[in-house]
Amino acid sequence: MNIDEVLTRGVVEVLPTKEGLKKLMEGKKITLYQGFDPSMPSLHLGNLVGVMKLRQFQKLGHKVIFLIGDFTGMIGDPTDKQATRKKLTREQVLENSRTWVNQIKNILDFEGENKAEIMYNSEWSDKVTFKDLIEISSNFTVQQMIERDMYQERLKNNEPIYMHEFLYPIAQGYDCVFMDVNLEVGGSDQIFNMLAGRTLIKSIKNKEKYVLATKLLVDKDGKKVGKTAGNALFLDSSPNEFYGGIMSFPDETIFPGFELLTEVELSGLEEKITHDPMGEKKRLAYEIVKLVWSEDEANKAKSHFENTFQEKAPSYNIKIESGGNLASAIAPYTNLKSISDAKRFIQQNSVDVNGKVATEPAYKVKIGDKIKVGEKVFLLIK
Repeated sequence: MNIDEVLTRGVVEVLPTKEGLKKLMEGKKITLYQGFDPSMPSLHLGNLVGVMKLRQFQKLGHKVIFLIGDFTGMIGDPTDKQATRKKLTREQVLENSRTWVNQIKNILDFEGENKAEIMYNSEWSDKVTFKDLIEISSNFTVQQMIERDMYQERLKNNEPIYMHEFLYPIAQGYDCVFMDVNLEVGGSDQIFNMLAGRTLIKSIKNKEKYVLATKLLVDKDGKKVGKTAGNALFLDSSPNEFYGGIMSFPDETIFPGFELLTEVELSGLEEKITHDPMGEKKRLAYEIVKLVWSEDEANKAKSHFENTFQEKAPSYNIKIESGGNLASAIAPYTNLKSISDAKRFIQQNSVDVNGKVATEPAYKVKIGDKIKVGEKVFLLIK
C-alpha cells in the first residue's frame, strides 16, 4: 500500500491538508499515534479500524505509538455521550488493558526493527501540576467546549455537565505535546479532541501536528459498531464467535468492513457484493479472523459457521425440462404465474442461477442448472 492509499482508504479527512501530510511523509520518517482508553477489558471491532490504519503506516516504515490512555481512561471521553461517564480507578483501567497488546500482536509488529512502541499517558499526565493545568487550559475557551452537540443536548434536558469532562480533550491533547508526534489518528468522532492537541502543540512547541480522521464502522441505524451501542465484537472472544458475529452484520456493512478492517483490493468489490452478499460477507469474516488470529483459525471458524449456523443446502426437487429461457422457466412458480411477473422477480434480484443472482430474463436454461426463485422454490433443469 502506497502513501496515497494510506491517506485515502477509510479516511474521512486529513487536517490541515492531505497534501501537506503526504509531502512530510515523503521527506522523512514521521511519528504517529492513536490513543485507546481502557474503559472495557478488551479491544473491540471499532478499535480495530484504528489499529489497521496504524499497521498501514508502520508498513510504510513510519514510527507508530500505540498509546494506552490509563490517565484519560479514568476521566472518560464525553464525546457523543448524553450523560456523564462513570469514572474509573487506575487499577481498573490497567486491568482492562492488561491483554490488549496480545490481542493485536498479529496486526502491529511489536518486536521487529521498526517495532510499534507502547506508551501509557499517565507517565506524563500524572506529573502535571495545578499551575501547569491552568497554563495549558488557557489555550481554550469555555465557548469552544460548551458548543459541542452533546453538551447542548444536556443543557436542553437540564442534565449536568461536570468540569472534568471539559478537561478530557485538554488531557488528550497534551499527549501529543509530550510525545512530540507529527500525526494523530482517530475516528471521525474524535476530530474535536484531536484538534485540541493540534492547538496545544502549536502553542507550546510551535510545531504542526496533522490529524487523520478515519470513517466509523456503523450499523444500519448509523450507530457505531462499538461497545457503547451494545453491538460490539470484542477481540478477547473466540475466532468462532467473532466470525459468527460478523456474519450477523447487515449487508450494508460489508463494503466498509472490507475497506476499514482488511487489506483486500476494493476495486470491483461493490459489484461482487451485489451479486453474492453472503459469499462476500463470509470472505470478510474470514479475512478479519485471519488478521487477528491466523489463517488456520479462520479456516476453522468458517467451517464451524457453515456446519453449525448456515442453512443446509436446499433440495432442488422440482425438475423441469431444458430448452426455454429463464423467464418462461420460472413463470409458473411466480405469484401471478406469468412471464411479466417472472421478469419482475429477475429485476428485483430475487432469482439465482447456480448460486449467482440472475439478471437476464432471456438466459437459456441448460441441463444441470439450479434455479432459486424467491426464498422457497428450487428448480433443477433436467
